[in-house]
Amino acid sequence: MRQIVSPIKDSNVLKDVQDTLLHSFKAGRRNYTIFQFGKATLLRVSDVMGLKLDDIYNTDGTIKSNAYIHDKKTGKKNVLYLSPVETDLIVYWSWLRENGINSEWLFPSIRRPERHITEGQFYKIMAKVGNLLGINYLGTHTMRKTGAYRVYVQSNYNIGLVMRLLNHSNEAMTLEYLGLDQQSRERILDRIDFG
Repeated sequence: MRQIVSPIKDSNVLKDVQDTLLHSFKAGRRNYTIFQFGKATLLRVSDVMGLKLDDIYNTDGTIKSNAYIHDKKTGKKNVLYLSPVETDLIVYWSWLRENGINSEWLFPSIRRPERHITEGQFYKIMAKVGNLLGINYLGTHTMRKTGAYRVYVQSNYNIGLVMRLLNHSNEAMTLEYLGLDQQSRERILDRIDFG
């Protein structure tokens, strides 16, 4: 049976997930930064894991304004705006240096820094977070879905913007991705003044 991965809609639950990622693992700073980065860029986990350090950082450790990639799944060009995750990336750079982790990969494996962390490893991390917190809907796409949901709500339900950020080609796909079930649609409709 396929697990249903949903966005984290509750800010308190989001904070618990972030705290658990940061404090419950040896490589907590890396795990937390993966989550924050995926949430802010709305990338698929495969694209996050495939990033190299020099995609994001200049040689002096400063963060680039934008990163330019091709989505692995779709082949579409994607420009990543890095400002929303800049503070986390600055702290992460320091953590890498303090721990003597030298790798070409943005998110290296701790045991084998010549390789990046795999999607399977990150899935296990998210599953452990879910077990620790009693949440059954976490997975590798949680960060992307959570970021998309937060953009959708905080941009006044701008579905066009979310579609563009996710590189989706139709609105129905994006609405399903956002986890807009009947209850969510009803909450939105309750806030509409129909005159």
